[in-house]
Amino acid sequence: MNTILLTFGLFLIVILAMSVGYIFSKRSIKGSCGGISALGMKKMCDCDTPCDTLQKKLDEAQAQGGGIRVDS
Repeated sequence: MNTILLTFGLFLIVILAMSVGYIFSKRSIKGSCGGISALGMKKMCDCDTPCDTLQKKLDEAQAQGGGIRVDS
């Protein structure tokens, strides 16, 4: 039981130290893998038709006279 409590305490200390470092650095969190573009994908899915949420945004943008660029 002591080992579990010691391990939990160590994890809490590490998480606290990381959060304090993040707060004081005032930088945004950046991914290390390069994101979707590193996989050669231009959007989140390779669907031929956009999902309902994206279609709604496209319709609203078109109604306002603007446009959203979607590369397929």
